[in-house]
Amino acid sequence: MKIEQKRWTEAHGWEPDTPGALGESTQLVLVFGATSILREQEHFQGPLQIGKVYPGAHILGCSTAGEICGTRVLDNSLVATAVRFEHTRLMGAQVKLSQVADSFQAGEQLAMSLDRDGLVHVLVISDGIQVNGSALVRGLVKHLPPEVAVTGGLAGDGERFEQTLVFLEDNTPEEGKIAALGFYGTRLKVGYGSAGGWDPFGPNRLITRSKGNVLYELDGRPALELYKKYLGEYAADLPASALLFPLQLRTPEDEPGLVRTILSIDEKEQSMTFAGDVSEGTFARFMKANVERLIDGAVEAAESSYEVIGSSAPDLAILVSCIGRRLALKQRIEEEVEGVRDILGDHTVLTGFYSYGEIAPFIPSAVSKLHNQTMTITTFLEE
Repeated sequence: MKIEQKRWTEAHGWEPDTPGALGESTQLVLVFGATSILREQEHFQGPLQIGKVYPGAHILGCSTAGEICGTRVLDNSLVATAVRFEHTRLMGAQVKLSQVADSFQAGEQLAMSLDRDGLVHVLVISDGIQVNGSALVRGLVKHLPPEVAVTGGLAGDGERFEQTLVFLEDNTPEEGKIAALGFYGTRLKVGYGSAGGWDPFGPNRLITRSKGNVLYELDGRPALELYKKYLGEYAADLPASALLFPLQLRTPEDEPGLVRTILSIDEKEQSMTFAGDVSEGTFARFMKANVERLIDGAVEAAESSYEVIGSSAPDLAILVSCIGRRLALKQRIEEEVEGVRDILGDHTVLTGFYSYGEIAPFIPSAVSKLHNQTMTITTFLEE
């Protein structure tokens, strides 16, 4: 596997500024960038130029809440990572939410669009605002072989939560789009890991009324009212401050608790909309940040992804971390990426983005699920 990485800013253009050495032999280019750059065509020198440098490559990317380039976390940039595989085939599929009934059907359509013969992994990048990530993953998993894991994440839009953009193949960034890339080949090893690091506090609360990813009542009380009580002075900054106080859902004893973060609130309904399902009859508990444990969580995710591929240094690692982690870590944000580097080693090229939701199995051989407030890592090694 051969990899080269470039970044673009309006002030400096592409760095490095030399044409892509991999050229026509490139099969994949991952592009992560700021919404404003992707949206304004006059500034959008990313995929438009990349398509000329890497003709024929699958170009997959999205808007972010921060771009990862090596151990740097950037804003208002584009990060392009070009990959040439020696023994791996790729196949892309995409769907618009406007073309299907719901997020579950979108996942089904994507999965059925991919050739199952020789499929070893699926990477998915989705709109981060209009989608129910839990339903999307369920739809994908339903029609994929049980041994094929799904990883990826939901696109971001900084702290604005206004518009997220996704693109594949046609290089047109659009909202309401979901893209998937299938990886094929017996010589490709794929690892993955996902970990959080948030501390729960307060009692367990029963979810007494919800619908999909919308939460209405906890313990028979209006959810938003109760949530504001726990937030105290932070309640005035909702919904942005909710990123610092996610919700943990209690799951079966053999799995860690799923974490859910809020996308929006409805004062009239006293409800909260999350990135994934919050099912009635399950228990929820509030959480808060612990900086050291968040950094340790990133290291734990790296260790898991490293072990899955046999504790060998991967060629490429795609990091998808939550915007809530970035807000909590503040100026220490690059420490979680540096922690990943310490585990995977200098040989591994790191790319990725800060997201509105992360997709991965809890542990190897488990079913893929949507997470929030985690660092999720997908590693690739070609033998």
